[in-house]
Amino acid sequence: MDTSVSPHDTASTDLLFKPRQLRELIRGVPWLGELADDEVTALLQDSQLRSLKSREWLFRQDAPAHWFYIIINGAVRLARSAGDGRLATIRCVERGGTLGELSMVSSAGVYLYSAEALRRTHVLAIPAQRCRDLMDQQPQCRAEFMSRLALELTERLEDLALLTQADAMSRLVSYILRQLPGGRSKTPRVVRLSIPKRWLASQLAMTPETLSRLLARLRDRGIISIDRQRLTVLDEQKLREALLADH
Repeated sequence: MDTSVSPHDTASTDLLFKPRQLRELIRGVPWLGELADDEVTALLQDSQLRSLKSREWLFRQDAPAHWFYIIINGAVRLARSAGDGRLATIRCVERGGTLGELSMVSSAGVYLYSAEALRRTHVLAIPAQRCRDLMDQQPQCRAEFMSRLALELTERLEDLALLTQADAMSRLVSYILRQLPGGRSKTPRVVRLSIPKRWLASQLAMTPETLSRLLARLRDRGIISIDRQRLTVLDEQKLREALLADH
């Protein structure tokens, strides 16, 4: 495996590149989680570590999809070119997230979106063909992969439904509710807002100023509190009522 990284990487970052951590990273991908140790080792031997600067493109839409990526640290924005040439933000992906899965089963064999680092980011690049070979050899792996694709499609349909809501507050509240852990709770629950506000605003089809104003409105109503990257939902019922009130 090519493990070359930038000389600016710190010792703490280097710990993420240890074989044990990289193995755990691979096993964290649902359809790779049941691989035998020797199969994970083989994947790592064929893989590469890549370092990205902030605002650097990992790949562009319609480029040949030769690699499947797992994010080691940092954050990546997924964007798709619209008909008028503008880039529409699909979503942002962080540690443990994957890039390029849909492209592995695309007949065109190209990336379906572009991927841009939002800050200093490291990714593990695995040859897409190696992943396809694994699925051909292991029916269980393929079944889990198809289940993952079904979940991905559901999430993208939810994204589309979110963007079709005309009211900006509805889009924001829907987004917050989707980020909450599963099930309801009587205690406050926390959502991490770790991606830059401008890109979250872009993902929700609003300006950063509008996003700040709406968050302040929810805070002033005692529904949420915000401390840097921590958004705490203080009253989930009122948050849901805020969504219904705009329909």
